[in-house]
Amino acid sequence: MSLGKVLLVDDDASRRTFLAEALALQGWQMVAAEDGAAALLALEHHMFEAVVAKIEFSGHVTGFDVCRRATEVQPELPVVLLNTTNDLGMALQAVRAHAADCLAAPVAPLQVAEAVREAVEKRERLAFIRQLHNTAVADPGGDELLGQSPAIQELRDVLDRVGSSQSSILLTGESGTGKEVVAKALSRRSSRKDGPFVAINCAAMPANLLESELFGHAKGAFTDARAAKTGLFVRANGGTLMLDEIGDMPLEIQPKLLRALQDRKVRPVGSETEVPFDARIISATNRNLEAAVAAHTFREDLYFRIAVITIDLPSLRERGDDILLLAQHFVVQFAALANKTVQGISPQAAEKLLAYAWPGNVRELRNCIERAVALTRFDHIAAADLPERIRNHKTHYTLLPSEDRKDLVTLDEIERRYILRVLKAVGGSRTEAAAVLGLDRKTLYRKLDRYGVASGSADV
Repeated sequence: MSLGKVLLVDDDASRRTFLAEALALQGWQMVAAEDGAAALLALEHHMFEAVVAKIEFSGHVTGFDVCRRATEVQPELPVVLLNTTNDLGMALQAVRAHAADCLAAPVAPLQVAEAVREAVEKRERLAFIRQLHNTAVADPGGDELLGQSPAIQELRDVLDRVGSSQSSILLTGESGTGKEVVAKALSRRSSRKDGPFVAINCAAMPANLLESELFGHAKGAFTDARAAKTGLFVRANGGTLMLDEIGDMPLEIQPKLLRALQDRKVRPVGSETEVPFDARIISATNRNLEAAVAAHTFREDLYFRIAVITIDLPSLRERGDDILLLAQHFVVQFAALANKTVQGISPQAAEKLLAYAWPGNVRELRNCIERAVALTRFDHIAAADLPERIRNHKTHYTLLPSEDRKDLVTLDEIERRYILRVLKAVGGSRTEAAAVLGLDRKTLYRKLDRYGVASGSADV
């Protein structure tokens, strides 16, 4: 699928061909112009996502003229200029012409393709950031399922389909992905939405206390049991009981839980009487329960009882610009709590948030924004307000050209693919390939040796 049109302006036919190849690899549809005059004409008849233009041409229309006209016709259209003479004065003029980037010679095709991708993404993010204050609102309950990404839309669709079911549901996914938020969303979609929502962390207490919390206890059942206590199963009658971190439930409690789920009755500790309950059970874990079953740390029969329907929650890094939507949501929330006039996120901070991997997911993002709101002296969070691990994070992979995670590859792999493609296009000539790629021959030979390409071979 095409990402849109890119106008490529260069009077060097050979370089124009290789630049077009590099951009086409990323999914762009190319419109080529051999000089500035042809580029101005193309701008009048086409809508573009980006422009790549050499600065100097034969004739009176320069790359700066193309840049200025492009932004007049399409405000905020990113223009990447090619400073093939390496003139510092031209680089300064490029800044004044509001070019998105100005690449110095030698200009490698892969470098141009990456510059276009980054410029387009930056423009889209800036537009998204400007819209955030209109779309993100404070949520006093803190349990709204926010997001616009395909991953979160698919999750909403699943919740809509199973919300009215009475079957037991198992929520899986990394820690911090919002399992309790999803459990509450399921509760709101069910016929039990007016009943209680009760949650317990199964890893937070020892076995004897967990048993008492879940099933209740009779008066005198143990020391300090001065009165009978109703367990959470019964307290959740007519509503939903969430068993969080069920993968960490002590093994000795698991048979009793299985019996309760099968019989829909609980026996309080120290009592001879069983008490019926009527609650929907939603379990959650960040562990691989199938592996736990294989390791005999989780009962197989209990696993099948709680996992009638399994819903896997997406990680935050899979949710794209949802990161900014959630960040803005937390800005509004924490600014109100701190009585500060923080309104949003600066573009520089947004870039840092999007580049970070978020191993702690939404929980980590929430913590990050709470800290930033507390520290900032401005009405927008700056990059300097973010934790050091986020400010200094380096991205180790990029995307070509679809947005499926299976297509995520390293920059080294992208470079390997493109070098081999160029080498094939020039018939195996290493000298010509090195010139196209902007590499010296020794560097190219060393890379080809690493790729396993035999010396003198054109079969790549």
